[in-house]
Amino acid sequence: MTLIVIDPGHGGTDPGATYKSYQEKNFNLAIARMVRDRLFSKYEVEVALTRESDKTIDLKPRTNFANAIKADFYLSIHHNAAGGSGFETYIFNGTVPNETVQLQSTIHNKISTEILKKYNILDRGKKRANFHVLRETKMNALLIEVLFVDSEKDLKLLTNPAFMTDISTVIADATATAMKLPLKPKPVDGTLYKVIAGAFSKRDNAETYLNMLIQKGFGGFIATTVVNKETIYRIQVGAFKEKANAEVLAEKLNKAGIETFILVEKGNPPVVVPEPEPDKGYKIQGNAVLSAEQMDAYTRTINPGAPDLAALYLAHSKKYSIRGDIAYAQALHETNFFRFTGDVKPEQNNFAGIGATGGGAAGAAFPNASTGVLAHIQHLYAYASTSPLPAWDEKVDPRFDLVTRGSATTWQALNGKWAVPGSNYGELILSLYKKMIETALVKIEKEQATLQTTLKNLEI
Repeated sequence: MTLIVIDPGHGGTDPGATYKSYQEKNFNLAIARMVRDRLFSKYEVEVALTRESDKTIDLKPRTNFANAIKADFYLSIHHNAAGGSGFETYIFNGTVPNETVQLQSTIHNKISTEILKKYNILDRGKKRANFHVLRETKMNALLIEVLFVDSEKDLKLLTNPAFMTDISTVIADATATAMKLPLKPKPVDGTLYKVIAGAFSKRDNAETYLNMLIQKGFGGFIATTVVNKETIYRIQVGAFKEKANAEVLAEKLNKAGIETFILVEKGNPPVVVPEPEPDKGYKIQGNAVLSAEQMDAYTRTINPGAPDLAALYLAHSKKYSIRGDIAYAQALHETNFFRFTGDVKPEQNNFAGIGATGGGAAGAAFPNASTGVLAHIQHLYAYASTSPLPAWDEKVDPRFDLVTRGSATTWQALNGKWAVPGSNYGELILSLYKKMIETALVKIEKEQATLQTTLKNLEI
């Protein structure tokens, strides 16, 4: 059977790249564990890690270990630093067999196609270097630099559990493709011991907790099930046929201050995932009913110096079937009627607070008002639709790929998603929109009264 050694770079007293409170060694170990678990669960393969915990190991013992057990492939997981951004892979810059070159190409290209394009990550290319783990291994070896720890853009992905799961899954599947690993046969029914590190009624809470586990160097994923008609989101860190193996992992987690329990499932019953209920409330997608003149006029009753942006909102939103007049109301809410009294400044052209997560974070900046409005509409589109962006517009929303597509199809469903905690965020926007409509109606009634009076007094 094929034997793969996965090498989580650095560890122990060697943190690797560091930025703020983040350490490369923890990202390396988390991804290595998730890659191993994916390979184990889906393919006929043996996998060994050079380190299973936050342990100091020099380079030579790592390659000595792989050589001693006669591994077929050596995969070293790292993260970059020093001011760049993006993904790259390395093989030895000396003489290597054609098979090594082909393995790098297969793995790199699959990751590029399925991950880099999805998350708009820079592909820094297939490279060569005189790294110890590539030079001293007696088997095909590849080193992956996933992303840059000190890049704010990359770090947002590294702290996003969905991305960490996606990249680990594709690294494993790409490795399996390159190594021509056969799929495991359908498992025979039996007892399975699942190590669970938490169970939550809200997915957002589960994602936050999983991100904390990743920062501590543990992998995992969110498994959905139903208990007493309630959807529960469990964080599964491992699953074993032998109870003793599950207990070993549980003990490691407990020592790290993470409370766990072992879920015993007999016969490997399928996980029941209910069909999601449709979002309740007023749809984000639809047609606007207010005119640009009515929208701008209402804003000037509060801020006489407000810019004329309503026409831009209607024009961009129409292309995405977004209710542009309500999106405009959301911009009024986010900017305090374009007075920008929060962290975002007027020159940023950021009318939706994109990336302004509090604590002084100013968020994204756009070159002009039109681009800022388009980014706002695209961000709403990410929540409201699962369809790809229209071909006629380039993606300008920097957080588009961080949104779970289609996760909020109504304004009320944005509660707790666009703004945190934001328990009545959607209702506040719709309340403001209601005032806009009422103000427009008052003006229309006055205009109608004037016209009726003129008509009565008209002598022909």
